[in-house]
Amino acid sequence: MSKRDTRRQNKLTASVGIALFIVLLPLIIVLVTLHFATSLSLYVAIWCCWCSRGRDVLLIYSDSPIWRDYVEGQILPRLGQRAVILNWSHRGRWRRSLSVLAFQHFGGYRNFNPMAIVFRPFHLARHFRFYEPFCDFKCGKTEAVSNMERELYTFLEDTSVRRAG
Repeated sequence: MSKRDTRRQNKLTASVGIALFIVLLPLIIVLVTLHFATSLSLYVAIWCCWCSRGRDVLLIYSDSPIWRDYVEGQILPRLGQRAVILNWSHRGRWRRSLSVLAFQHFGGYRNFNPMAIVFRPFHLARHFRFYEPFCDFKCGKTEAVSNMERELYTFLEDTSVRRAG
């Protein structure tokens, strides 16, 4: 292929890319706007329905033998009434609710089980993904889970202090 043919092909590729971008730009703008509006609506609903009642953590876990006993024995009792809980193993019985919508929107598609999402009024949600630490835990390395748990509790204490002060 000659340099002239290569330049011609590069110009054609660039022209098609620009045309495609121009055609898809309105769709991209609509999708970004809808995502932003959905996020904002969910945040407002969570702040009004949960945070105003002292519930600021969405905890997702499952009945996995790797973490179920630990989550139910160590994490859930410490979170107490401030946690809204979803069990991934029971997702077939989930009804459309604020907790399910929040999980589907904010949880992501990878490493979401187990996970805690902390909501604070007028702040973005903070994610604590326990999946990777529990992979280490399965091999007898407990430090990563302890560190993630400590980070979660420290964040929650800082949030409580700010709210009270």
